[in-house]
Amino acid sequence: MSKRDYYEVLGISKDAGEREIKKAYKRLAMKFHPDRTKGDKSKEEQFKEVKEAYEILNDSQKRAAYDQYGHAAFEQGGHGGHGGFGGGGFGDSFGDIFGDIFGGGGRGGQSRNRRGSDLRYNLDMTLEEAVKGKTVELKVPTYVNCDPCDGSGAKKGSSASTCQTCHGHGQVQMRQGLFAVQQTCPTCSGRGKVIKEPCTSCRGQGRVEKTKTLSAKIPAGVDTGDRIRLSGEGEAGEMGAPAGDLYVQVNVRDHDIFVRDENNLYCEVPISFTTAALGGEIEVPTLDGKVKLKIPSETQTGKMFRMRGKGVKSVRSSMTGDLMCKVVIETPVNLKSEQIELLEQLQASMGEGKEAAKYRPKEQGFFDGVKKFFDSLT
Repeated sequence: MSKRDYYEVLGISKDAGEREIKKAYKRLAMKFHPDRTKGDKSKEEQFKEVKEAYEILNDSQKRAAYDQYGHAAFEQGGHGGHGGFGGGGFGDSFGDIFGDIFGGGGRGGQSRNRRGSDLRYNLDMTLEEAVKGKTVELKVPTYVNCDPCDGSGAKKGSSASTCQTCHGHGQVQMRQGLFAVQQTCPTCSGRGKVIKEPCTSCRGQGRVEKTKTLSAKIPAGVDTGDRIRLSGEGEAGEMGAPAGDLYVQVNVRDHDIFVRDENNLYCEVPISFTTAALGGEIEVPTLDGKVKLKIPSETQTGKMFRMRGKGVKSVRSSMTGDLMCKVVIETPVNLKSEQIELLEQLQASMGEGKEAAKYRPKEQGFFDGVKKFFDSLT
């Protein structure tokens, strides 16, 4: 018994689009489903026939082969007939229907026009700009939609028509015996549509080269390596296809005073010999201005002081890092004779040997360790 034409089975024309195919299938599948027909064998066979027609026409590759060769394209190891209700039965059939409604992936019928490429823009920022955030102006050379044709590629007043070779699928299938070769449609170059009167501005591409100016808000707290995505601001797609995205790649330049580590800032603060010994109060820089830092007496070089909340506010949370100040004792230079004499008097007042150890415990401890080391070698 010869099979009926698949378009006839679904009651649609040969130019029917994906939505029309799904709509016809849903209506017929609900009508002939065994759960509704209560064991009516004739209705069950009709359901199988509808299911088979849908699986062929909803698949762009199979539909192209069917349009060109008819049922013969699937007679030798092809589609395999009605297939019964095992693997790929009713559950899969209704999954195809309702999958698109609830966000599931349908098969076939996808646009052949290529989405525009994503673009990358390298943005250099100062540390202050990165910490506080900034609105920047970006000049991006790219492809944008052609205004005269509104991105369609067709001359104003005309439109692209469905390719008659591939029926809008962008691909055709050549079959020889058991082998089938799928190829890009030579008529439409895989786009599925043919423009008979191309736009003179874009020459049928639907897009033109242009440098566009964008305003991008960079959030406070960004750091080197962070990316900000501007959806749809990349290259325009061909013939009205969706545009790509623009990714702004952040690079924070080195700072003269601060070094950033995640949300904390680090800096070195020189202090005088007398401030370290006697203690005092100094001014240290922050990104919001100067603040006072109390230095206790007998502070050693390399001592780290933490100033809470004076770092960087995280771009991903409300937490703010700290400022870590490392004090470095600066040895006096260019001393006058009387200053040298005073230091010599100070040195003499501290004594020598064990007497001096109470004033310079680290120095004495170091040399005691050296002596023990050499004694162990003898």
